Amino acid sequence: MRTAIAIPLLFLAACATTPKTDYDIVLRHATLYDGSGKPAAQGDLAIRADRIAAIGDVPGRGAKEIDVHGLAVAPGFINIMSQAQESLIADGRGLSDTKQGVTTEIFGEGESMGPLSPAMKKEFVDSEADITYPVEWTTLREYLDWLQHRGVTPNIGSFLGAATPRINVFGRENRDPSPAELKQMENITRKAMDDGAFGVASALIYAPGTYAKTSELIALAKVAGEHGGIYISHMRSEGNRLIEAVDELITIAREAHVPAEIYHLKAAGQANWPKMDELIRHVDAARAAGLQVSADMYTYTAGMTGLDAAMPTWVQAGGYEAWRKRLQDPATRQRVIAEMRAQSDTWENLMMLAGGADRVLLVGFKSDALKPLTGKTLAEVAKMRGVSPEDAAIDLVIEDGTRISTIYFLMSEDNLRKQIALPYVSFGSDADSSAPEGVFLKSSNHPRAYGNFTNLLGKYVREEHVIPLAEAVRRLTSLPAQTLGIANRGLLAPGNFADVVVFDANTIGAQSTYEKPMQFASGVVDVFINGKQVLKDGEHTGAKAGRVVVRERVR
Repeated sequence: MRTAIAIPLLFLAACATTPKTDYDIVLRHATLYDGSGKPAAQGDLAIRADRIAAIGDVPGRGAKEIDVHGLAVAPGFINIMSQAQESLIADGRGLSDTKQGVTTEIFGEGESMGPLSPAMKKEFVDSEADITYPVEWTTLREYLDWLQHRGVTPNIGSFLGAATPRINVFGRENRDPSPAELKQMENITRKAMDDGAFGVASALIYAPGTYAKTSELIALAKVAGEHGGIYISHMRSEGNRLIEAVDELITIAREAHVPAEIYHLKAAGQANWPKMDELIRHVDAARAAGLQVSADMYTYTAGMTGLDAAMPTWVQAGGYEAWRKRLQDPATRQRVIAEMRAQSDTWENLMMLAGGADRVLLVGFKSDALKPLTGKTLAEVAKMRGVSPEDAAIDLVIEDGTRISTIYFLMSEDNLRKQIALPYVSFGSDADSSAPEGVFLKSSNHPRAYGNFTNLLGKYVREEHVIPLAEAVRRLTSLPAQTLGIANRGLLAPGNFADVVVFDANTIGAQSTYEKPMQFASGVVDVFINGKQVLKDGEHTGAKAGRVVVRERVR
């Protein structure tokens, strides 16, 4: 009986001596980069619940006080072009990005995870490779809510892929929509915008996106614009017709009365590298005329896509099975090989732009029988098999049941630096967010998945001084938030959501390489998402604090 009385007395005594706290977390003695581009300031940052409560000289006390003296504190980074829509299903931690300070992932290039027709749901399941999952949603918002319910570390949001309404209405056919079909596509776009999509996102070198004419894209972009959204595009060419492609994007922006953004800005193929200056002049002229045209990029000279980008798009009409069946026809195969070897401006031949099969790296297969080829070039595989590179590419697509994940070496370092210097360029990895474990070890990856953002801050900011650190932070935070219309994120300000990254500006950098891509970045110490600490001293805490983010600002 004495013990039972003593415990509450001790508890009351402890409560009496516990200091009152004003905040949940206070970061003390920080070097604060607020995301505006202004020079850093010294001060503190306080978090209460899921919001930033105070910044500067913060009086009072936090339940948790963290001394971050000598470290940079910034808003969480926004990955404006993420391909983590499936990898986060397999592992909601998103470690390769979380360890770089990314707090928000934006999906939707070309095709999005919804809305899905019954036929599209079957296609999803049939195309699953290393990562398998049930398709338990129909609309785009249902997918995002489903993913949040499963538990994810980063915030998540999405564009509507411009090809998704087309596939819903008449599949992957190579034709124009009828007026009635276009109305259906506009209604699908309108519903996705009501659900919070950021706009319409096209990918115009890939089937079936490539089949869409400019007028179709204008019609869908107009619907997005009516709801405050934007048009964003993997343009129709990043190589031989680069200037014509950027002019098409500018035309869509003008005719649809919407802001427009260029996905992963680049000039692909050595012969096209000098075109970057002219592209910049066209964008600058559009901006001077009052159009809101911007761009994003990744910080590497190689892209990652599939072997479909080495074959003409007409052969891919109707989807993968139709594509494979055509490739098995001898006459069609010979026609495809002839077109793969010929110079052409009618489609984007990434193998030719890369300079040949020895600059095409194979990194992801579905078939266990082909997985030993991971990490080899297409030229090496062709030599092993005693066939031409074109024959090897066709055979691999037929055998694997997929387009096969492929790295193409396409761009120049000088252009990367030139692009980084542009004030309207933000950053997206164009990659998944994974970890060097479990299912992810079944394939290789591109180093940008593990290093895109820290490569910017380490190589191009600290080592090469292409732009100041404060400006780099702006481009990683408030610029994409403003472009997308995400409210209350992207700036360190009282009342904003507490998405915060703490990093060492002297050590932050990418460790991933093409030979060893699955190497975590260095220099990111702590990450907070919606006020929860998800990374502590560089290690994941297990917290999955991510939420769905939607377009909130009406233009």
